[in-house]
Amino acid sequence: MAKPDSRKTIVLTGASRGIGHATVKRFSREGWRVITCSRYAFADNCPWPAGPEDHIKVDLSNQEDVGMAVSEIRHRLEDNGGQLHALVNNAAISPKLDGGGRMNSIETPMNAWRDVFQVNFFAPIMLARGLFKELAEAKGSIVNVTSIVGSRVHPFAGTAYATSKAALSSLTREMAADFGPHGIRVNAIAPGEIDTAILSPGTEKLVETIPLRRLGQTSEVADTIFFLCSNQSSYVTGSEIHINGGQHV
Repeated sequence: MAKPDSRKTIVLTGASRGIGHATVKRFSREGWRVITCSRYAFADNCPWPAGPEDHIKVDLSNQEDVGMAVSEIRHRLEDNGGQLHALVNNAAISPKLDGGGRMNSIETPMNAWRDVFQVNFFAPIMLARGLFKELAEAKGSIVNVTSIVGSRVHPFAGTAYATSKAALSSLTREMAADFGPHGIRVNAIAPGEIDTAILSPGTEKLVETIPLRRLGQTSEVADTIFFLCSNQSSYVTGSEIHINGGQHV
C-alpha cells in the first residue's frame, strides 16, 4: 500500500509562465505539493521536481474539460487524504486586436466575451465548487487573481478582460461569505504592471506614473499568494490585496 503524501497541496491554474511559474517555484521551495493546470503540456525544462505526474493539461475555455480536470484533481488528491490546502485561480486570457491593439466594448465580438468570461470568471467558481469537499476537509484557502484593470480603464487591457476581473473581484467577496462557514478562506490579489515575458508596448511610459517607479516582479506576487495560503493570514478572508507599487492611489 502506498504511503500517504503528508505535504500540503495547492492546485494552481495558469502555471506555465509569469506569475504562475513564480508561484509554483515559491510553493515548491516551501515543500508543498503543487498540482499545476495549464492549456500546455508539461515542459521538460520546468524547474520544479514534481514533473508531469502533477501536471494536468486542461482547456479552461471548455466547460467539459474543466469538469474532467476536477475529477482528475480529486483522484490525485486521494494520496493526500482527500485534502486540498489551496486553490489559486491564476489563469486568464486577454485577446487583442491585430497588432496588439486594445479591444473596446464596441468592437469586441461576442464569442470573445464568452471565451474570456469562461476562462477568467466561470472556471474559477467551477473549480472551487468542484473541489469544495477537499478544500473544506483541509480548511483551505482560495486565491483569485484579479487585476488593477478591474477598477479602472486601462490603456492596454481590453473591455472583456477588465470586466471579467471586476466580476471575479465581486465573486471573491461572495465566495468569502459562502465558503467561510466551512472554514475556507477566499481572497484576491490585484496585480498592476508586472515584469513578465509579454509586456505591451508603452508600458515603460506607464511606469513613470507609478509611485515606486518600477515594474513589479513575479516573485513579489508569488510571495503575496503564499502569504494568503499560509497560517500567517488565518483570519484574512474577503480581501483583495493590491500589488502595483501604488499605481491604484
